[in-house]
Amino acid sequence: MSSLVQSVDWLAIAPPTIAAVVGLVVLVADLFVAEARKPLLGWIAVAGLAAAALMLLPLLDADRSTFCLVGDTGVCSYTADRFTLVIQFLVLGGALLAALLSVTALKDSGKRLPEGEYWFLFLSSAAGAALLPASRDLATLVVALEVASLPAFALVGLRHGDRRSSEAALKFFLSSVTATAVSLLGISFVYAATGTLHLARVAERIQHVDGQLQTLAQTGVVLTLVGFAFKTAAVPFHFWVPDTYVGAPLPVAAYLSVIGKGVGFSGLILVTVVALPSYADAWAPALAVLAALTMTVGNLGALRQRSTRAYSAVRLLAWSSVGQAGYLLVPIAAAGYSDDPERSIGSTLAYALMYGAVNLGAFAVAALVGRAHRLNRVADYRGLYAASPLTALLMGFFLLCLAGLPPGVIGLFAKVTVFAAAVDAGLGWLAVVMAVNVVIALVYYLRWTALLFRAPEGEAATHRLTAPLTAALALTGVLGIALSGAPQLILRFTDTGLF
Repeated sequence: MSSLVQSVDWLAIAPPTIAAVVGLVVLVADLFVAEARKPLLGWIAVAGLAAAALMLLPLLDADRSTFCLVGDTGVCSYTADRFTLVIQFLVLGGALLAALLSVTALKDSGKRLPEGEYWFLFLSSAAGAALLPASRDLATLVVALEVASLPAFALVGLRHGDRRSSEAALKFFLSSVTATAVSLLGISFVYAATGTLHLARVAERIQHVDGQLQTLAQTGVVLTLVGFAFKTAAVPFHFWVPDTYVGAPLPVAAYLSVIGKGVGFSGLILVTVVALPSYADAWAPALAVLAALTMTVGNLGALRQRSTRAYSAVRLLAWSSVGQAGYLLVPIAAAGYSDDPERSIGSTLAYALMYGAVNLGAFAVAALVGRAHRLNRVADYRGLYAASPLTALLMGFFLLCLAGLPPGVIGLFAKVTVFAAAVDAGLGWLAVVMAVNVVIALVYYLRWTALLFRAPEGEAATHRLTAPLTAALALTGVLGIALSGAPQLILRFTDTGLF
């Protein structure tokens, strides 16, 4: 009789485990640390996320799995392959940058944000987000998704006495719970039809489902995809995004814009390309239509933002993130049509890494400007170059990267890879829709960029840089400039190894 006791590959699971353990350490330490020394908790969290990210290095040349079936060691619940490592790098690196922004935000909040609870929730969400791309069964996938999402609800509504924060958390909570309920119902149907939760076995068995269960399996596939479309903020499931970003503390909005998207898209890739490749004729056209709708609605929403409206800078970044989600969906849809789905998925990962670096950089500048202008309007960025030349140049660079214009070469490169994925898969109409949307996006990105260099109205505001904000700006700036110089590094890094 074979033993049911399994050895655990601790190195493979180290990145999410370290984030989770440090979260517990911060929660316990909060009970004993004096009020004056609470900022120390933030630096413990930053160090923990840096350690978790560093633990990805020993895994670069390995393809490790753990929590495997006793009778079949080839079927596992946790796999640390190249796809996993790319998403974990995005999640942990992005969380580290958002944590640097959070250190300053907590200091400026005047005790309206409780530090111990904030850092525990933040690290818990990061641990769940890092676990999700490694999940290779549907149960682990859903658990990871909820561990990433549930603390995020609380983070959005954590600011004491802020009505906007509470409303944002409620909208986020209701939409996300609806998504989870729909996904769970779909997953239960898939399990009933196939008798397994492991993605590799679902892919095999769902092709040979008994005729009586065919409708059940098809319904399960549709419901599962609808649930993940909520998580990626794809249209028409995007309505919570602008209000949630505005109501949340700015570092939490930055976290959701990158890590939240990374979680949703990695889950969607695992469900479609790994578990349900035989249903590509159903999910590929659906995702193509969703991509077209999402990028169009997102960019038109951003275009409509008035520069003098309160919080218009954050709202514009929120609508921009919806538009960017549409671009990220394009290669996933293309994977359903392509003879080389791995290359298409690599395009999504390359775009996600580019978007993560420059979008977090834009949020870092927004955090800096928000210290001087509480309403954080786009109009408040007028004359930023006169007050802080380097910050204005960085913001201009980040916006041009998002637009896909030189000198933001990495943005242009990422958009070209997505275009190529669509054209290679025969989705010419989607490439045309994307081209139109890129032109629409140019209008509001260039309008904002031009505002940075115009003469200020009255005396230029003073922007107080802190060490954590400086570090976040420097890291995102260096990463964006380095990748603009050598964009091919991203494609080498995103060779997924999923198949």
